[in-house]
Amino acid sequence: MPKVLDIAVCGAGPAGLATALYLQRLGHDPIVFERFDAPKPIGSGLILQPTGQAVLHDLGLLPAIVALGSPIDRLCGTDARSGRMVLDVGYKALPKLGRGLGIHRAALFDVLHEAVRAAGIPIHTSSEVVTLRDAAGGKRALVFAGDRQSEGFDLVVDCLGAGSPLKSHSRAPGKARPLAFGAIWATLPWHGVGFDAAALLQRYRAASVMAGVLPIGQSSDGAPLAALFWSLKASDYETLKRDGLDAWKRVVLENWPETQPYLDAIANFETMTLARYVHHTMADPTGDGLAFVGDSAHSTSPQLGQGANMALLDARALYLGLRDNGDDLTGALGHYAGLRRNHVRLYQALSGMFTPFYQSDSRVLPAIRDVFVSALARIPPAPQFLAAMVSGSLLSPIRKLGLEQPPKF
Repeated sequence: MPKVLDIAVCGAGPAGLATALYLQRLGHDPIVFERFDAPKPIGSGLILQPTGQAVLHDLGLLPAIVALGSPIDRLCGTDARSGRMVLDVGYKALPKLGRGLGIHRAALFDVLHEAVRAAGIPIHTSSEVVTLRDAAGGKRALVFAGDRQSEGFDLVVDCLGAGSPLKSHSRAPGKARPLAFGAIWATLPWHGVGFDAAALLQRYRAASVMAGVLPIGQSSDGAPLAALFWSLKASDYETLKRDGLDAWKRVVLENWPETQPYLDAIANFETMTLARYVHHTMADPTGDGLAFVGDSAHSTSPQLGQGANMALLDARALYLGLRDNGDDLTGALGHYAGLRRNHVRLYQALSGMFTPFYQSDSRVLPAIRDVFVSALARIPPAPQFLAAMVSGSLLSPIRKLGLEQPPKF
């Protein structure tokens, strides 16, 4: 029987919570460490793709998630000035694919958090991990803010996100590149007039203006919700706030008049979340007794909407690495890295390639997007390729990780 490992999971986001559930399934003893005084989600909405759905189905949590989300059939983008459709990606282009699921990050977090609590997995809060130290017996100890140190662990799993302080402990950490464009997000009551309850709708003006509205399921009282986002340079955020909320709303309305009901529900900038993005890919998401999962291993812009889904796939891959390598921890981590290497690198490359077409100061790239890409996207097999790309299904990660195709809803 394989040795039971003492495992520290750093970070109580979806990546950390899913990883902890998988580790306990193998009979190990995971402990989750969270820097906040209470675990909580950060951000607004996301699309849970069939890849992420497959992981949650494997964990027995998909029905609870589906009950809280909004099925998504299409991703559509139009030019703000001409009204011309420049992006139309439908999941139905691949009939066996299924659908996306718009979900509030809080709903995804709540379902995973409740499952971790029900499983009796400890979550230690107010524990901000800042580095690692070697401990007796070849183990790794966590060092927290204030120089408090944990006991030794056989394995540390870093789910701390793109800004993880543990990256220097990776065998091949790579170099992070901050992206100029971020976005502000708001969670608002859903308004259906002029919007599609089964689609992510976006508006563009060149590549410097991008706005979107995504249905994300329901609030705790059952009222439907939407996530509204507005792309901007992170360096311009303070200027935006100084100019005032009304000035910003006027700009949004110039580009998308139908958003008026959503803007009316925003009382101040404090009710919105500023997201900053970094492009970073670890060549090897492991170290000595250390595995990086999710954004700490690979982060990029949200243009392809893969972040949470990739993290869930990572959690499954780490499970397989440990399951299939017995007491060989080094072999298990190498297996984990190998299972995810090609899929991660492909999507990191695709995101890096496509992001400037939608978020940049370029005038040439959005013109190419609006004229040539929109035309080519209608010619088979482009619709099938785009559906596979946005769903995270290129290179078949569901099959590679031994998962079942998630049930349709």
